[in-house]
Amino acid sequence: MNIALFGYGKMGKMIEQIALNRNHTIVEKIDLDTTDIDYSKIDVAIDFSMPNAAFSNIKSCLEHNIPIICGTTGWLKDYDKAVSLCKEKNGAFIYASNYSLGVNLFFELNSYLAKMMKQLKEYNVSMEEIHHTQKLDAPSGTAITLAEGIIEETDYSGWQLDTANENEIAITAKRIADVPGTHTVSYDSAVDSIEIKHTAHNREGFALGAVVAAEWIVGKKGVFSMKDVLNLS
Repeated sequence: MNIALFGYGKMGKMIEQIALNRNHTIVEKIDLDTTDIDYSKIDVAIDFSMPNAAFSNIKSCLEHNIPIICGTTGWLKDYDKAVSLCKEKNGAFIYASNYSLGVNLFFELNSYLAKMMKQLKEYNVSMEEIHHTQKLDAPSGTAITLAEGIIEETDYSGWQLDTANENEIAITAKRIADVPGTHTVSYDSAVDSIEIKHTAHNREGFALGAVVAAEWIVGKKGVFSMKDVLNLS
């Protein structure tokens, strides 16, 4: 499989190594200053670039009939445009806030727990996410996905960073050097606490999941998620 990498930072380099280990070929390494891209030799693209570049990269791939996997966060104001364009071009597109296989199982656990907790009004939910100091957005896309999973199953109306109103989920974001990603969802009452937590030991899990998603999407048409890739729907 011939892969184009949009963004060649730490994640791009790790994705490259995993892809090569799985017998794929990296045919393009594209950064912000790249102007000449040969789309004819690309089977699938993986985007871990910058928030201000992600939608442009997705748009270019869909217009050239290239399926694209996007893991960049902080660009979601344009997500609906990407979905519309994918449908218009009969293309293939996956966005995930986190491609780690373990995190996507954690998303499912989070939703299931939220469904069970809905009737227990004495518990208040809150979240904490910790990432490396190079992470630009806060809260993380993964934390937002977790919050949305809770909102979908409960009466919470939204989320806020740090402080929240009575019917909102408070998300605390911390930036600590060399932390790949830790997410904790807590339900607290006067008598006890319930907590679920996912801790990434390194970035390899994110990169592996992105490559697995890229392998899965080739030959398909539509807008998908990691639920489809992992057959969790």
